[in-house]
Amino acid sequence: MALNFNNLYFAGKNIIIVEDDIPSIRYYETLLKNSGANLIIFKNGKEFVDFINLPDANIDIVFMDFLIPLINGIDCIRIFRKERKNTPVIIITAYSSEQTKTEAYIAGCNEYVLKPIYPEKIFFLLEKHLNTEIQVPNLY
Repeated sequence: MALNFNNLYFAGKNIIIVEDDIPSIRYYETLLKNSGANLIIFKNGKEFVDFINLPDANIDIVFMDFLIPLINGIDCIRIFRKERKNTPVIIITAYSSEQTKTEAYIAGCNEYVLKPIYPEKIFFLLEKHLNTEIQVPNLY
């Protein structure tokens, strides 16, 4: 059974994207623009770390690239996990080494996904980790 993205709706959810590649950022924005979610995008690890240290930073899920400027994805996850133990973190990378994968899981990621990541996988991960019932927004 195929997943129908048009029926996935994540109203009020804050999805964090930490990615420095502009085409990848546009890809996420295009996929999630009608999902009802609030997308918050950071282009380097320092911006993400500064944000998570804000007292009112509400985060439902994080999609983290491994190789990002200033603070890499693994270190961002380590810092994030000091305060936020249960928020899902998905690392998305082109690095397929077992060492990188092991480091990511030790740092505290929930999933390790290799690029390219297809829409079906993104929506599957969102549905799985946000425990959201599939809903259709009322458009009338």
